Amino acid sequence: MNSDKELKVLCESGQYENAFALIVQEYTQRLYWHIRKMVLLHDDADDVLQNTLLKAWTGLPTFRWESQLFTWLYRIATNEVLTFLRKSKSANQMPLEERLDADPEYFNGDQLQKALQQAILRLPPKQRLVFNMRYFDEIRYQDMSRILGTSEGALKASYHLAAAKVEEILKELLL
Repeated sequence: MNSDKELKVLCESGQYENAFALIVQEYTQRLYWHIRKMVLLHDDADDVLQNTLLKAWTGLPTFRWESQLFTWLYRIATNEVLTFLRKSKSANQMPLEERLDADPEYFNGDQLQKALQQAILRLPPKQRLVFNMRYFDEIRYQDMSRILGTSEGALKASYHLAAAKVEEILKELLL
């Protein structure tokens, strides 16, 4: 794993292409799955990832290194996801229950896992984002606060509300 210090040295010496190649190598998979949990379909996630990487590339020369690179990249990805979800809200969307079956690469688990994914899909986008970041990615509230630009207290409340909704929906789905 390349440290932020190594990447900063590359950027400060004008070696943006080398730094970006390392960033892509190090973070693409994590960013992809962060995005995929929100947009679900591979093609959509791939498009959002490409937009994320493009913004990271264009912003790299002006990145101030005051926060962790991971935080900055996740913030870009999160903003791209929210933009995609807002734009696609008006487009024809398949029902939530059909989304898990639409792309077999996304889900191939048992009934309980599928029910969990269906419950998460029913959350509002921002709650789903917080839930996924905390539950699956195990991102600390402090880091989420930097990524999402929201207070830690609000994130904790959002996560606990989302977890309660997921639990309620799971009971409904599994009865």
